[in-house]
Amino acid sequence: MAGVTRYEHLAKAITDAYPALPARLQEIARFALENPDAIALGTVARIARDARVPPSAVVRFANALGFAGFTDLQHVYRERLVARSATYRERIELMRRDGRDRGSVMGPVVAVAIADLERLREHENAVQLREAAALLLSARTVFLLAQRRAFPVAGYLAYALAQLELPALLLDNVGGMLRQQAAAIGSDDVLVVASFRNYSPDVVDVADRCAARGVKVIAITDQPVSPLAGAATLRFDVGDDLAQPFRSLVAPLCVAQAMVMAVGYAQAAQRPSRRRAAARLTPGLRKTIIPR
Repeated sequence: MAGVTRYEHLAKAITDAYPALPARLQEIARFALENPDAIALGTVARIARDARVPPSAVVRFANALGFAGFTDLQHVYRERLVARSATYRERIELMRRDGRDRGSVMGPVVAVAIADLERLREHENAVQLREAAALLLSARTVFLLAQRRAFPVAGYLAYALAQLELPALLLDNVGGMLRQQAAAIGSDDVLVVASFRNYSPDVVDVADRCAARGVKVIAITDQPVSPLAGAATLRFDVGDDLAQPFRSLVAPLCVAQAMVMAVGYAQAAQRPSRRRAAARLTPGLRKTIIPR
């Protein structure tokens, strides 16, 4: 582990080690994955205060990952900060220098998407999809929230669920009124959120507030230690490749589409049972419920 020099490898190592870590070090692991900039720029004392752990625990966390001290761990986070601060133009220029533009840019993009879909297929969970469909069908209203890179996921769900005649509303934060919009969500509604590293603070905040009020939350995110995990009633972890300058949205959109299809299947299954129930009623009532 001490030889790890790339943040994406370190993040995966933290995620893999998380279940076996002591409770206090798990708190730091969550903080480190949710707040990489704070790890890159903070002192041990500041990080300990923000993570609500003793300073010695921060050092133990670095040691548990195989680093000689916190400074070595922080160096990896600082390298990530430098890399992530690059603009899209700068990222593309780095790709050109690496020779990634030879032939066509389409090939690498497709290859990343295929790899993401293969990982998604390996972890397919049909039961979880059915549970999500049941939650969505039982909701008075389905509210949808995503920002930045994840926004297309919420946009697609708003469109597709409306096609199935489900009451679905997109929380769009028009006028900076996101908290006021979210305050209208009740315990008989469902909130669907999507966010990936680096997570949108507003999305995490709304999910936490709604979960505290008893709202059912379905989260589409990237890992078990995502900051959305605590609020989620159901969580779909799609993962992504942090080594890529441009990360794919193919897998999250595939999850969203599968969720919509699961809702459609559940609706179709409900219709025959309703007809059978109506058939047991008297002919007069049957005409009222099932008009010819």
